[in-house]
Amino acid sequence: MFLSCGKVFFRRCVARSKHVIGRSPPGAGASYIGTHTLDGRTHRGSSTKRAFLHLKMAQSTLNSMREASTGTLVVKNHLNFWGGKRVKPRQEANAEPVFEPATGRVLCQMYPCGAEEVDEAIKSAHSAYLKWSKLAGMERARVMLEAARIIRERRENIAKLEVINNGKSISEALVDIDVSWQTIEYYAGLAGALAGQHIQLPGGAFAYTRREPLGVCAGIGAWNYPFQIATWKSAPALACGNALVFKPSPMTPVTAVILAEIYKEAGVPDGLFNVVQGGAETGSLLCHHPMVAKVTFTGSVPTGKKVMEMSAKTVKQVTLELGGKSPLIIFKDCEFENAVKGALMANFLTQGQVCCNGTRVFVQRDIMPQFIEEVVRRTKAIPIGDPLLETTRMGALISKPQLEKVLGYVKEAKKQGARVLCGGEPYVPSDPTLKGGYFMSPCILDNCTDDMTCVKEEIFGPVMSILPFDTEEEVIRRANNTTFGLASGVFTRDITRAHRVAENLEAGTCFINNYNISPVEVPFGGYKMSGFGRENGQVTLEYFSQLKTVIVEMGDVESVF
Repeated sequence: MFLSCGKVFFRRCVARSKHVIGRSPPGAGASYIGTHTLDGRTHRGSSTKRAFLHLKMAQSTLNSMREASTGTLVVKNHLNFWGGKRVKPRQEANAEPVFEPATGRVLCQMYPCGAEEVDEAIKSAHSAYLKWSKLAGMERARVMLEAARIIRERRENIAKLEVINNGKSISEALVDIDVSWQTIEYYAGLAGALAGQHIQLPGGAFAYTRREPLGVCAGIGAWNYPFQIATWKSAPALACGNALVFKPSPMTPVTAVILAEIYKEAGVPDGLFNVVQGGAETGSLLCHHPMVAKVTFTGSVPTGKKVMEMSAKTVKQVTLELGGKSPLIIFKDCEFENAVKGALMANFLTQGQVCCNGTRVFVQRDIMPQFIEEVVRRTKAIPIGDPLLETTRMGALISKPQLEKVLGYVKEAKKQGARVLCGGEPYVPSDPTLKGGYFMSPCILDNCTDDMTCVKEEIFGPVMSILPFDTEEEVIRRANNTTFGLASGVFTRDITRAHRVAENLEAGTCFINNYNISPVEVPFGGYKMSGFGRENGQVTLEYFSQLKTVIVEMGDVESVF
């Protein structure tokens, strides 16, 4: 999922990044992020002193990013967080290396949480929930607004850390962090507006409804938007009075704990937002835990099915934001320049690792030759390289296995008859620091058919498949011929056709004359196997709360006995 607040905002973020983000001077040494106050020790004292030390720790962690550059950072601090502090792993035998995508070097070690640690984090969250849920919405809002302010103040350093762990370009990461604080700010504004209904009944009796929190929620994140997904799940949860235990992807464990520290600094009760690290086993522990009331998951369809199955055993509420193979339909009467830019935005953000990408690009046959010529020209011109440079527009894929998987899809497409118009190969930047990174050149595939693997399956990489069509009826049928239903798009000057096509496309979102913008005010989620439930928008409050009906009798009880 790509989440920007629009192209103007994106350009502004890029412009701002030019004077705040850059590489360290030549010869700069490795930066080390330590535990707590950078010395690994646990400090004791009054709650005020502990809070001050925690604040100092959070600031020091991000301040160390000022001198960090690609290939220099080593993360040494603990990545678990509950009870208001970072927590040392109990078991260090099952450590998993976390790689820096741009260089292929080890960034840190991730230690999965076991059953005892998950239980401790959930119980800590429950204790905080009992306090937080009793606050008025306006009281919760004040704390959340402070968290948003802190993120806004430290956006550059958070974005830089996100880039080093994730591989996307700094221009995109800055937008992600801005969307993150806007999400918290938006839900802070809604926290005080949670309300029920009054229903008048016969005889002077009446009823009313109360919208109440669920309790402890579990969030399971993905690696393409690590920090932002953590805010997408935590902001509505906290606004409704819940606590959240969040498990980031094992490939991007670094920035979620920064969010936990920021919430702590803003004033939430200790334990309200906790972070547990791990993979499938840790996620399973969250889904099965009897004290978890809801699971909200972002990831693949196969894993989403398992999350749903495990959560069903204790009848938990579930929100699933899963994969997609979204259609982008370009009619011959489109505004051509916008259609070309829309196709690029629909395919190559975050190196193509976006679940709602419009990777099936249907182009009306009349304009197919000129569209292909222009989109290939611009794709070849995309600057690939060091993701911390403001001039870079495509960074590294998340991992070596993911890179090999995407390249495998391109190879299979060629075997099935598709024609590679550009890219689709490993890319080695000129900077020797990046020679071990997971880069590839963005790929355009032509001569595609609907039954090809590259057209049917989610590739999750920078690969665009272009398919011709003739009529509106035909392209709608072909666009809907998929098990996915996350997003869709249409470019046309005919406003009647645009709304007609949007109505008939089977997807949770339809972009008209744009693609891959998702303001926080707008609900986001899928149809069919792309999941259910929604994130963002006011409606999401319904997915993080439950409704209680209270019936009040003002007269005598009528009884048949």
